[in-house]
Amino acid sequence: MAPVSEAVADRRIKAAIIVDANTNKVLYTKQADVLRSPASLTKIMTLYVLFAYLRAGRLSLDSKLKVSKHAAGQSPTKLGLKPGSTILVKDAIKALVTKSANDAAAVIAENLGGTEANFARIMTQTAHNLGMRSTTFRNASGLPNSEQLTTARDMAILAIRVMRDYPKYYEVFETKYFTYKGRRFRNHNRLLFGYKGTDGIKTGYTRASGFNLTASVQRGNKHLIGVVLGGRTGAQRDAALRSLFDKNWSKASNKRSRTRSLIASLLAPPSPPMPSRKPAFALAGASPSPVRAPIEQGDVSGPGDTMRTSLSPNRPRPRDGRQSIYSGTYHVQVGAFTSAGDAQNRLGMVQQRASKLLQGRQPFTVSFMKGSTEWYRARFAGFSKSDARSTCEALKRMKLECIALSAE
Repeated sequence: MAPVSEAVADRRIKAAIIVDANTNKVLYTKQADVLRSPASLTKIMTLYVLFAYLRAGRLSLDSKLKVSKHAAGQSPTKLGLKPGSTILVKDAIKALVTKSANDAAAVIAENLGGTEANFARIMTQTAHNLGMRSTTFRNASGLPNSEQLTTARDMAILAIRVMRDYPKYYEVFETKYFTYKGRRFRNHNRLLFGYKGTDGIKTGYTRASGFNLTASVQRGNKHLIGVVLGGRTGAQRDAALRSLFDKNWSKASNKRSRTRSLIASLLAPPSPPMPSRKPAFALAGASPSPVRAPIEQGDVSGPGDTMRTSLSPNRPRPRDGRQSIYSGTYHVQVGAFTSAGDAQNRLGMVQQRASKLLQGRQPFTVSFMKGSTEWYRARFAGFSKSDARSTCEALKRMKLECIALSAE
């Protein structure tokens, strides 16, 4: 196929962003912060939340999910699941990745959230915790809803987070074919079949959104993430993203940044929503009572870190007069872990337990190297020296270990 110039690629899409995944540096943008419909890119977040449940041991890949009448009644594309039947978690995951099955997405939502609406609230909160400040979800599939909105920048943040937080589960996005009950489905992401180094992740389309695509490409030590939204056709969308990748390979770094600071959001996130009724599935030997969604805190980064100056756009100050992300010269550290996910989960747990005490404080993790091991400190920012000490004393009275320390 003849190469497409960047100017032509730019005309074929409504919004785009190219990010160096090694450094979090943004290499190209077009309308990256303009709100648009995500369509089936929504399913990346559906899977991100599901992966949190898997890692927390709330269910396994072989758990059975029940199919409701609501889920079975979703519009195509879908597997054609029947009310009252079940589907294994591992099959539901691959159905979302390859077929982009709307019925399977609804099944996941209802089994984990009680209702799809509740699950969408969990998705939205998780998005905001990750720094996807412009994103709102109203369903788990990406089917048309005027209030379901995102940006190219937010989708790039999500792509990077699913890779870093769930590398074991992320590999499923490279699945080219999926066979279910004798039917073989081909992944809609055509870059997997013809663009060197592509390892995922997801396509999307509705009339309102146009043709969307988030893709990850690795060649040697270089790793780019690309998002295009609003393509005129699937072919033009794919050609545009290939062209943008081609134009930006020379700018990509061969080395991964050793220190990355990950900020949850400008404002402290609320406690996670509870499902309004029991999930439809019950694991063997486990209580069928509703469970909270494992909360992931995350990106965008701190002073001097690339994510803050690149993936995070310039934004106005909060209107309620709260402190900026790094106002205050002290932090409260609540743990250090060798897993980013464990550090983020610690932040979520502490914030749930002490939501009033930590109101207005900014949760984040910062990584550092100790020998050959990367560690992650779980911290809250925005304190004076006296505030940090008094807050830590209050946390200790709640049996929550912490330390007050000066910001580096």
